[in-house]
Amino acid sequence: MAIIEVTNVNFSYDQAHILENLWLTVASGSFLAVAGPNGAGKSTLLYILAGLLKPASGSVSIESKPIGSYSFMDLARKIAFVRQEFVPAFGFTVEETVAMARAPYLQGFGFETPDDLAIVNEALEATETAQFAKRHLYQLSGGERQRVFVARALAQQTPILLLDEPMSFLDLKHQVDIYDLLKKMQTRLGKTILLISHDINVAAQYCDNILLLSADRKYHFGTAEEIFRPELIKEVFGVSGYAGSLGKERFFIPLGKFAKDAEISG
Repeated sequence: MAIIEVTNVNFSYDQAHILENLWLTVASGSFLAVAGPNGAGKSTLLYILAGLLKPASGSVSIESKPIGSYSFMDLARKIAFVRQEFVPAFGFTVEETVAMARAPYLQGFGFETPDDLAIVNEALEATETAQFAKRHLYQLSGGERQRVFVARALAQQTPILLLDEPMSFLDLKHQVDIYDLLKKMQTRLGKTILLISHDINVAAQYCDNILLLSADRKYHFGTAEEIFRPELIKEVFGVSGYAGSLGKERFFIPLGKFAKDAEISG
């Protein structure tokens, strides 16, 4: 069953065409990686799916309803969005930042209930940020802040998670930890996850499919095996390399002009 449907979407910034004739169906409970070179429209697509940008033409539906028919609060109960890391302007603590995710569910005077606070604590524990709970965001490193923003998305408890390069600033351990956590949320809780990643090798280990956007406004959709073809990677990214397998996993190694094996790298 489709939870997200993108129908012939077009989007431009001024005269620059970013997305052209994009069709996409995302099955409920699936994990999709969005990849491609800079400027291909990856972040723009997520902003459209989050209802923060409106396409010039075409339509987006969430759970078979036009995205424009949702109120702000109703959409916040459907979609949580982790944007690229930023330094907040206000002095909120980690705990306060994650608790903001409960706003779409608050009743009466707008105070968190014990259940809300329990959800916040669970999200902090899951992302290994509970030890920072009383610290202000500006006191954290970029990687620590990124984990807090993921925690906030988890605490929002939506069926759809959109993440724009959530692994930026994270070390290898926490990259894998976050991917493991997202995969558990998909498989155990049925979450639908769309994630932008420049590390297609790691994303391919966890994602069911990859949407590959190119700078010429073409797009390719398929499994890692279907996408990880040297000729396609070279066409989209302009880089030669080696595609292979390690057990059941597919991977791609880019090779530059000064690679030791110049014949392979071209």
